[in-house]
Amino acid sequence: RYAPSPTGLPHIGNIRTALFNWLFARHHGGKFIVRIEDTDQERLVPGAVDGILDGLEWLDIDWDEGPRVGGDFGSYFQSERLHLYHAEAERLILQGDAYRCYCTRERLAAVRTEQERNKQALGYDGHCRHLSDGEKSSYESENAPSVVRFAMPDTGVTRLNDLIRDEVEWQNELVDDFILLKSDGFPTYHLAVVTDDHRMQISHVLRAEEWLSSAPRHLQLYRALGYTPPEHGHLPMILGPDRAKLSKRHGATSILEYRDDGFLPDALRNFMVLLGWSLDDKTEIMRAQTVVDNFTLNRVGKPAAIFDREKLSWMNGIYVREMAPQDLADAMIPFLEKGLAPDLLPVDDKYLLRIVPLIQERLKLLSDAPDMVAYFLEEQPVYDPSNLVQRGMSEGEAVKALDRSLLALADAEFSTSALEERLRALGEELELTPRRFFGTLRWAVTGRNVSPPLFETMEVLGRDRVLSRLAWAKAQLND
Repeated sequence: RYAPSPTGLPHIGNIRTALFNWLFARHHGGKFIVRIEDTDQERLVPGAVDGILDGLEWLDIDWDEGPRVGGDFGSYFQSERLHLYHAEAERLILQGDAYRCYCTRERLAAVRTEQERNKQALGYDGHCRHLSDGEKSSYESENAPSVVRFAMPDTGVTRLNDLIRDEVEWQNELVDDFILLKSDGFPTYHLAVVTDDHRMQISHVLRAEEWLSSAPRHLQLYRALGYTPPEHGHLPMILGPDRAKLSKRHGATSILEYRDDGFLPDALRNFMVLLGWSLDDKTEIMRAQTVVDNFTLNRVGKPAAIFDREKLSWMNGIYVREMAPQDLADAMIPFLEKGLAPDLLPVDDKYLLRIVPLIQERLKLLSDAPDMVAYFLEEQPVYDPSNLVQRGMSEGEAVKALDRSLLALADAEFSTSALEERLRALGEELELTPRRFFGTLRWAVTGRNVSPPLFETMEVLGRDRVLSRLAWAKAQLND
């Protein structure tokens, strides 16, 4: 299951967890369940649930039960399951495995200050665990606010046979009595996750390493409730290239921002798979079905994974180059509509389909498409005319090159091969090196010093556009 909290939009680490759970379920023919853990009412972010689900859908991570699809164990929003958590809390109190705590925030702060001063382990000191019946009645008669805490065993060891990290153990005496129900009636993560994982028949839980410290609490809750816990695996951390915890400066933005930045879902999914899992020691580009077929947890590493946005861009470029031209053109259109000047829109579909093969080799992000396409659509690109004069050329030579090109192309066949043959011959006649002659022509035709192959570009631009731009360039130098 994937159980996000809608306290913000999903980031790379969060969705990596969803992906690994989905892959594990699909590999074993199981079910992948999405559950929204919205019990932290103060931190809920409007629109976060839709952001989470939209991100999953964009990445083609489908779910068998949960919001938008339903299922036998709904509701899949924890805020709509409060009666279940209250019943479990009351049962634990009756069993003697939990108790009501009436400690005020001021008392808890004072306890913490004292623990810090004495260099003691921080945590609840168990004050209300041993209240007499009279003291409890007194608090209740005053309607004192309370929470429900779990009574952790004072002795012994809690062990977890982790699917990824092997056996891990904790001394029970070092785990404090944690809160199950808050004073507002909402459960904490600990109670809600154990209750729901049991009732939804979750067999396996793959979650981030940061939740490993919660495992002894959850295992003890399962014991007290008489439930068999699911198997747990804790995924490696994700760090930036500088080995620091992943943050926004490394690219830990919302998944939907990667979509808006022009990344392809297949590329991002492939990249995230490699954040902790590997097929072998060399394969990096893998289709989804290949990963599903081979996804086993013995291939998940324990060391932290490194997030490298440059590698993600490189991988995205590979997926872009493998797209069919029509598919790439369709994918580019929303970015062109957003990034091109209004007077260049709409882009003719047939013309765009001729442009796509020219830019596909250099295109890494779909968001780069407007800049790479603009000069094909502009009436006249604007640039500094001094760029027409290549290193080692005089202005006169540049003017002559443009003038002779205008004459040579006036009646030329506008095909790549014919243009190349005629212009190479002209360059030799002018005694200009290809670098100088074609550098001048490239600036004149595209307004740039880097572009797709010159002759293919000229063919797509067409005779009228090319001759108009050559004439404009010549006029700029003459002026």
